[in-house]
Amino acid sequence: MNLTAAMPIARRPALAAALLAPLGRARAQSAFPDHPVRIVVPVTPGGAIDITARLLGERLSPKWKQPVVIENRPGANNIIGTEAVARAAADGHTLGVSAVTHAINVALYKLPFDPLRDLVTITLAYTVPLILVAAPDFGPNNVGELIALAKSEPERVTFAGTGGAVHLAGEMFGLQAGAKLTHVPYRGSTAAHPDLMSGRVDIMFDTLPAVLGYIRDGKLKALGTGSAKRTPVLPDLPTISEAGLPGYEATSWGVFFGPSGIPEPVLQQINTDMVAALQEPSVKEKMAALGAEIVGSDVATAQAFMKSEVAKWSEVAAKIGLEKQ
Repeated sequence: MNLTAAMPIARRPALAAALLAPLGRARAQSAFPDHPVRIVVPVTPGGAIDITARLLGERLSPKWKQPVVIENRPGANNIIGTEAVARAAADGHTLGVSAVTHAINVALYKLPFDPLRDLVTITLAYTVPLILVAAPDFGPNNVGELIALAKSEPERVTFAGTGGAVHLAGEMFGLQAGAKLTHVPYRGSTAAHPDLMSGRVDIMFDTLPAVLGYIRDGKLKALGTGSAKRTPVLPDLPTISEAGLPGYEATSWGVFFGPSGIPEPVLQQINTDMVAALQEPSVKEKMAALGAEIVGSDVATAQAFMKSEVAKWSEVAAKIGLEKQ
């Protein structure tokens, strides 16, 4: 029997719609993007994450055949721009980019969103080492000697902190070394550098680009890198982990993310296209000039990385008694 012929005419459109629905959904998903994509940068123009977003936007726009608009929305320690992404439609057309602040904010603030629940990390784009530096005439010349001094004279060693990773990296160093260091707050790295070079404060963790010039000019000496492996920019500088504090790791980084719930095919397409753009030699070269090493991870790896970073910095903040603002 011909079931369609036997069916009442009023029900035939419903059957046709049901049969065609999966095809319609597949077409809708494969059409991404069907209008301009925006990448929200939660800081002012010019920094590493802003540059990365613009480099990728230039390459994704012709591939996606849609404009990729970079939207700077600074404020509230990256929270304003990041919240805009968390509240956006989960269709892949609103994305975000952020640095290590993205994970540390969980430990410092009562956020209006949950980065692990309300956002999906699409790819770990790059990492930038945090370098442990001191004035040239500071007594210890390596990590082992620094730990020995800090343990023998509790609170004798001072470290400059400017909030965020620069501060918590020093706190984590003291916790893992079992030594009491004294935190000296500064409003920013630039403000701390003169006191560091003159010896008014003993040590500091800062990003490689921020201190590389001083190291090369002999105005600061590098004691170790917080990255998991040595940086090719300073290949003779040991990691802090290999130089006396096994397991220590503190880096800055950049990640791309979107609102949770992006359809899996769209999410994977965005990841694949972003990773391909990150691996282009011109992008690697420009990011290397910023002291960054390209990663370009898959979604699962990026998600696991973000979870581990949130846990790490939240643990440090809890151990030193920081209260969320």
